[in-house]
Amino acid sequence: MSMKLYVGNLSYEVTNASLEELFSAYGPVRSAQVIQDRDTGRSKGFGFVEMEDDADARSAIQGLHETQHAGRPLNVNEAKPKEDRNSRGGGGGGRGGYSRGY
Repeated sequence: MSMKLYVGNLSYEVTNASLEELFSAYGPVRSAQVIQDRDTGRSKGFGFVEMEDDADARSAIQGLHETQHAGRPLNVNEAKPKEDRNSRGGGGGGRGGYSRGY
């Protein structure tokens, strides 16, 4: 079974390929993606790595969390499932879920 990892505090120069290379030292990587700003195409400083094996993913967390990479301490954790936007509560419909109150 595969495990998806969140990788934070990445240097803005890290690419998908270099992220995959970093994690492949711990086992086969199914995918590696640095998240980019939609407008500028520049890295947002975090990404996701999917490891093929849970044990390899846990080893990567232990081996890489808080270690220096490109001058920055990495934050590596198991990724949380994406929150359903409709389940957050708050107002309904319209602009941002807020009411103008008049």
